[in-house]
Amino acid sequence: MQGSGPLSVYFTLIFNLSDIEGSGASQQFPLSLTEFLRSRLTDGDGLRLTELLADGYISVDNTEVSTDQLLNGTEQLCVRLPDHAEEDVDTGWRLLWQNSELMAVYKPHQLPVSRTTRNLYNTLISLVRRQTPYYDARLLHRLDTETAGVMLLAKDADADRRWKPRLHELIHKKIYHAWVEGVPDWQAKLMECELSEKNGSLIRSQVYVVDPAEACHFIKPRHTKTEFRVITSYAGRALIECHLYTGRKHQIRVQLSYLGYPLVGDKIYGHQGYYYLKRIEQGLDDTDFERLGSPYHLLQAVELTLDIDGQVVTLALPEEQRLLSVSDRPVHN
Repeated sequence: MQGSGPLSVYFTLIFNLSDIEGSGASQQFPLSLTEFLRSRLTDGDGLRLTELLADGYISVDNTEVSTDQLLNGTEQLCVRLPDHAEEDVDTGWRLLWQNSELMAVYKPHQLPVSRTTRNLYNTLISLVRRQTPYYDARLLHRLDTETAGVMLLAKDADADRRWKPRLHELIHKKIYHAWVEGVPDWQAKLMECELSEKNGSLIRSQVYVVDPAEACHFIKPRHTKTEFRVITSYAGRALIECHLYTGRKHQIRVQLSYLGYPLVGDKIYGHQGYYYLKRIEQGLDDTDFERLGSPYHLLQAVELTLDIDGQVVTLALPEEQRLLSVSDRPVHN
């Protein structure tokens, strides 16, 4: 599925129905075009379906249609949204594993997991809902936009209600890989601390390791625990395995920065937040990205181990999709 760039007149959504139709689908073909689209467009665009049809913005198998019709599940459907633009992102998500209720997917760097001020359709959850039978899929947890890796989704609302309250039991183990600036003088380290946002922080979303001496300035400190292990190093940088025992906001990024090894490309926790603030105020250029070492922070969720009612399932990212193999090095691209 392709979205237009920010200078295009239309934003285009393409649905290959033969890819969407499948076992487990709660919607069965034949199905009316309007019913199909209302479950996959935003509420606002769903309300103007009649207008989009009448104005020739919807086509089936390359033929414009102006009225509702039945779809049999083999067509290609194209919807053009006038006066709509989204930020260009990597939409190349991939299904890694599934059962009757859950699916694990690969989320690329720079793809937001859910809608943002810049993207309504080119988000992980919207892509999954448009490109699979599971138009009501739900996120069971989140990753930062710049973080890539394995994510777990519920296929529908019933599965979400069953598993989200039990997420701490379901996800038994979480492993990340991170490239950092500098090479630690330790091979392994266990870090336990409290993390919290801070009153008066110049960067509102920034999280800090709590200083007990300034406890009054921190908002809702939460306990965190991570085990770090150095995998390899190259040219003054190190690849570190991060075993998360807790899952707090920015946990790995904050802790590694506090230890003196910020992630390559981290705009908040590297360079004292300079590039995060510059991006907001005036944008970043190639020279900035060169200094950062990457256009995004080099962090990836590489493994989730699940306990599904006593059945252990390990979901590991294939080597070809990992951030870098141990013999490679981070590069600017």
